[in-house]
Amino acid sequence: MSGHGTPIPMTSRKSGPLKGVADVPGDKSISHRSLLLGAMAVGETRVTGLLEGEDVLATAAAMQAFGAEVERLGDGAWRVNGVGVGGFAEPEDVIDCGNAGTGVRLIMGCMATSPITATFTGDASLRSRPMGRVTDPIALFGAQSYGRTGGRLPMTVVGAKNPVPVRYKTPMASAQVKSAVLLAGLNAPGETVVIEAEATRDHTERMLAGFGAEISVEDTGEGRVITLVGQPELKPQTIAVPRDPSSAAFPVCAALIVPGSDVLVPNIGLNPTRAGLFTTLIEMGADLTYENEREEGGEPVADLRARFSPDMKGIRVPEERAASMIDEYPVLSVVAAFATGKTEMVGVHELRVKESDRIDAMARGLEANGVTIEEGRDFMTVHGLGPDGVPGGGTAAARLDHRIAMSFMVMGMASQSPVSVDDGQPIATSFPIFEPLMTGLGATIERSTA
Repeated sequence: MSGHGTPIPMTSRKSGPLKGVADVPGDKSISHRSLLLGAMAVGETRVTGLLEGEDVLATAAAMQAFGAEVERLGDGAWRVNGVGVGGFAEPEDVIDCGNAGTGVRLIMGCMATSPITATFTGDASLRSRPMGRVTDPIALFGAQSYGRTGGRLPMTVVGAKNPVPVRYKTPMASAQVKSAVLLAGLNAPGETVVIEAEATRDHTERMLAGFGAEISVEDTGEGRVITLVGQPELKPQTIAVPRDPSSAAFPVCAALIVPGSDVLVPNIGLNPTRAGLFTTLIEMGADLTYENEREEGGEPVADLRARFSPDMKGIRVPEERAASMIDEYPVLSVVAAFATGKTEMVGVHELRVKESDRIDAMARGLEANGVTIEEGRDFMTVHGLGPDGVPGGGTAAARLDHRIAMSFMVMGMASQSPVSVDDGQPIATSFPIFEPLMTGLGATIERSTA
C-alpha cells in the first residue's frame, strides 16, 4: 500500500503551454460507494469507469473479505455479487485499507450492525487519523470499537448483535461520518435519521435511493434531515462512474496558471456538493467554462474547458462553501499564489485531520517556494504574487498525502524555478495516471529513485 515503499522524489519545472484532452480517472467517492452498496445488494452489480487507484482497490479487497464476490472484468469494469444487507461474513484476516480514510470509515459503518468482528489497519498516514468520529456514532447502534489511544488504527470493531435505529446530529461537516451512520442504519430496524447542520457531498443518499432504499432528505430549521428506513433489500445496479472532480482539479488548475494553456477535461461530475472549487475559480476570474452539460446516473456532468488566466484576483472563499471543496483547498492555495492579492480560506479546520495536516503541509511548502501565507486553526491566507511571480526552487514534504504531492507538482509547472516533493508515491492512491496524463498535456515532471 501507499507509503510502505521507498520514497520517490519528484520535480516539476516550468512547462510550455498545456494543451489537449485530460481524461481523468473515475470519481473516488462514487467508486467506493459502488463497491460497498454492490456488496450489500442481492445479485450482481456492474460498474464501469471505476477508479482503480490503491484506495478503491483496498475497498474491493475488503468487500471480498466480507464475503462478496468482486471481480475485475477489464479497465474500470467490475462486477460485484452482493450478499445482501446484514449478510457480511466475518473476515479471516485483518482488513488493510492502505491510505483510504473514506474506505475504512464507510466499511466500519457497513459492518457495525452485523454480529461479526473485524480488525482494520492502514498505512502510516491512515493509522494517525482519528476514527472516533465514526466509532462514536456506530456505538449508538450497539457496536463496540477497540483501538489505539486517541481512537486510532489498528482497531477492532465488534458489530451489534441487536442493533437499534439512531437519530444522530453530525458534530462536523463530514460526508464520511454521515455515510457511515446511514450505512450502519441499513441493517437496523426502523428509521435511522442523520441531521447535518451543513450539507456535505450527497453521493451516499443518491446511490442508496438508486439501489432501492427508502430514503428522504428534508431541509429544516434544524439542518438537513436524512431519514433512512432500515432493513431493505437492495437491488443490484448498473453504474457508470463519472470522472472525479477532485482529480480534475489538477489539470484544470495547471491550465489556469501555465501561459498559453487550453485544456478540456471531459465527463466531470458536477454534483453541487462537490463543485465548490470551480465556482471559486470562476469568481477569481478564471477562464473556466462548462460545456455539454447533462445528467448521467443521477449525477450532473459536464466537460470543463480551462484556459490560461493571467488576471485572476484573490478573494475570500465563503465559509459555507468549505464542505463542497474540502479536498481542493491545497491546489486552490497554489492557484492563489499565482493570483493578484490575497486569497482567504476560512472554516477549513477539517483540513487538519485529512491524510495529513493539510494547512500546515501547504503552508510550509508554499513558504519553501517563496510564497507568504498566514494560517490558524481553521484558516489560511495566501498572498498572491501574480502570474509569473512565484519563485519556486523549494522542496515540499508530501507527508504521505497524494493531494499535497500533486499540488506542488502543479506549482512547479508555472514557477520561476522547479518545485520538488520528497515523495510522489502517494499519488497512486487516487490518481495513478497523474504523471502520464500531465506530461501528455505538455508538463515536465521528473522522478528520481536516488
